[in-house]
Amino acid sequence: MMRNEFIKRLKAGLKGMPQDAIDDIVADYEEHFEAGLAEGRSEEEVATALGNPGRLARELRFETGFRNWKSDRTPSSAWGAILAFMGLATIDILILLPIVLPVLGVVFGLFVAVLAAFVGGGFMLIAGPFSGFPGGPLIAILLGLGTMSAAVGIGALLTIVGIGVVNALMWFGRLHYRVLEPAIHPED
Repeated sequence: MMRNEFIKRLKAGLKGMPQDAIDDIVADYEEHFEAGLAEGRSEEEVATALGNPGRLARELRFETGFRNWKSDRTPSSAWGAILAFMGLATIDILILLPIVLPVLGVVFGLFVAVLAAFVGGGFMLIAGPFSGFPGGPLIAILLGLGTMSAAVGIGALLTIVGIGVVNALMWFGRLHYRVLEPAIHPED
C-alpha cells in the first residue's frame, strides 16, 4: 500500500472526529513515512510496518473517546466512549453485545422508573392533601416527599452504577488495546 492510500484510509476511519485532531494524527503518520523514507525504506514497507489504517483509526478513536471520558464525565462523552469502544472491539462485539446491551437496557429502564416514581411522589405531594388521601393531608405530604427522596437516592445510585459500567467498558477496551498492540506494532 502506498503512502497516499494509507493516509486516505486513515482519514476515512477518523471521519467524525474534530478536524484539528485528524490533522494532528495525519501529521504524525506523515512523519512516520518521512522517517522511514529517510532510513531507505519504501512506502510499502512503512505502510506495512504501521499496520492496517482502519484498525489504527479505530484504536485512535477509542483513545480519543477514552480521554474525553476521563476529562469530561458527561452523558455525551460516555456515549462517545462506548461507541469508540464498540468500534475497537468489533471482533469481540458478538460476545460483548449480549452482555452490554441488556445491562444498559436495565440501567435505562431503572432510570425511567425512578423518574416515574419522582413524578408520582410530586403528584402525591401536590394533589394528595386535596383529594381525601387516606390518613389525611400530612400523610400525603410526607409520603410524597418520601417517594421523591427515595427516587432521588435511587437515581444517584443508578448514576454511580452507570459510571461504573462505562468505566468497566473503558477498562476492557484498554486491556484489549494493550493485548493487541504488540501484535499490531511488533518490535523490530
